[in-house]
Amino acid sequence: MENEKSFSHIPVMLDAVIDALQLTVGGVYADGTLGGGGHSEQILQRIGDSGKVYGIDRDTQAIEAATKRLGFYPGFKAIHGNFHNIKTLLQGIELNGGLLDLGVSSYQLDTPQRGFSYHENALLDMRMDTSQGMTASQWLMQTDERSIAQALYDYADERWGARIAKIIVELREESPFETTADLVRAVDKAIPKAIRQKDSGHPARRTFQAVRIAVNNELNPLAQSLEDWAEMLVAGGRLCVISFHSIEDRIVKKTFNTLRNPCICHPKAPICTCGLKPTAKVLFGGAVKPDSLEIQHNSRARSAILRVIEKL
Repeated sequence: MENEKSFSHIPVMLDAVIDALQLTVGGVYADGTLGGGGHSEQILQRIGDSGKVYGIDRDTQAIEAATKRLGFYPGFKAIHGNFHNIKTLLQGIELNGGLLDLGVSSYQLDTPQRGFSYHENALLDMRMDTSQGMTASQWLMQTDERSIAQALYDYADERWGARIAKIIVELREESPFETTADLVRAVDKAIPKAIRQKDSGHPARRTFQAVRIAVNNELNPLAQSLEDWAEMLVAGGRLCVISFHSIEDRIVKKTFNTLRNPCICHPKAPICTCGLKPTAKVLFGGAVKPDSLEIQHNSRARSAILRVIEKL
């Protein structure tokens, strides 16, 4: 099946993740961003038939493809849902380990009709879960100029955000924003040609990133969901999180550091009086990056950052 084939991409930082999880036979694990199931498959191969992997994804096509690929493993269970809701999805289950590979999947980027890519003209959808929620087209048509500009700044550090938002609002009064080409056109009109020519990447990449994050509400619940994942771990259990841009990585880093040191007392206070105790330790000095060999074989890994905590 085409979906199954398309979803079979190279898992990012696979060896590093597998090593960091310290998998045990019969253990219980959750992959909160199942995607093509590459990470989950390697976990399943190492934990035996008595082990369990819960594969969670917002994308129904990912669930379908991964089920076809991994359904023969007795310990695999696919769950359609958002990893932000882990406590509801896996209520009462204790985990030996968890994995989150944040961001958009290779399949979603490489499927033009999903509307994630600025390289292909398609309908502006960008929803990770196409069964619900507002499309990117609807978001761009309904959101006020100030909020669009704020999203471009908050979610992509786009310094031309105010100008791009202004142009989007002007253009949508002439005709609806329906396709990815419409959004690229707005960016091209907003950013001076001389600036665009100096850009080493596509000028619209930051705008597409910001709109995607806004449409899917990727970042607002992230810190709380990471705390929820950590809470569900057994003592000694580990949570691995792979991020792909500095904005989400800052959230992961800050949350992990808070779990490591939640004390809110004044730094000069002689003793701690808040009573907040560490619940996890940060491993590997904070961040792990892919080696040059992996980047050579998988360009998507270039910007990946892996952070790992262990439950105390």
